[in-house]
Amino acid sequence: TKAAAPPARGVEGEVPGDGRAAAAAGPAVRRLAREMGVDLRRVRPSVEGARITEEDLRNYVRRIQEEAEAKATKGVTPPGAPESDAYGAVRREKMSRLRQTIARTMSTSMATIPQLTNFDDVDVTELEHIRKESQKDYDAQGVKLTMLAFLVKAVAVGLKHHPVVNASVSDEGNEIIYKEYVNVGVAIDTERGLVVPVLRDADRKIIPQIARELVQITEMARGGKYTIDDLRGGTFTISNLGTIGGTYSTPIINPPEAAILLIGRSRMMPQFIGGAFTPRLMMPLSLTYDHRIVDGAEAARFLNDVKGLLAAPGRLLLAP
Repeated sequence: TKAAAPPARGVEGEVPGDGRAAAAAGPAVRRLAREMGVDLRRVRPSVEGARITEEDLRNYVRRIQEEAEAKATKGVTPPGAPESDAYGAVRREKMSRLRQTIARTMSTSMATIPQLTNFDDVDVTELEHIRKESQKDYDAQGVKLTMLAFLVKAVAVGLKHHPVVNASVSDEGNEIIYKEYVNVGVAIDTERGLVVPVLRDADRKIIPQIARELVQITEMARGGKYTIDDLRGGTFTISNLGTIGGTYSTPIINPPEAAILLIGRSRMMPQFIGGAFTPRLMMPLSLTYDHRIVDGAEAARFLNDVKGLLAAPGRLLLAP
């Protein structure tokens, strides 16, 4: 019996299929390899010393695809009944009643309110220091003191000084309705979707009261224990994107309100203070407002007042 030919080798120690040496292959196989974008130096013939066959080439491609699929991150299977369209598999799910309400509200907002967004940052270094120091006093009561409690208070004070931002446009569109109460809606991310319970009379409450109520309405929203009345009567909305991540965005107004403030994630940034750059904790702010009744200058003045209160915690803590 004739002994099998030794494997084809280039430089000593190199074997076909190792990415350096290549086994012999006929013109048809080489043409197919070019069409498939395969480097024949990576294909090992099924029989040592023999030529690479078309089947060897296809087996190599199949193996590479299987390895890539095995390494690929498995995605999340979306909900809904499996179907297909002209391009592939799809799933169809009926919107929940909450999601339908959100969709209608957002569509109405974008269709009826000309919206403009101002972006800014506020130095909350000192406020964060006070928040951390004060947290010890709240732990015993089971209350988590977040930056949001200070934010609600600052916004409530600002709205009292800028009533047009706390107003709305009449259904007929020819009157401005100024609200003499300040009810701040807080957008809360839940498993069912975005829910905006209202913290009523925020301007009359001190920060400890606001902190406790924020805990209560958050638990209520995520537990699905709210009523429709808990979501009505807001005059302004705050959305806190910082708990998830991100800096700026263009939040959509919750009609009939005239404005919404989105808070991004605070981050350390260099600020030029006293002739030198100093790292400071900066909070990004995005204020969207109804341009029918709120001019850009008035929106900027309102945002400046909110920033001033957040940057000077003493003023905020003493605010009525």
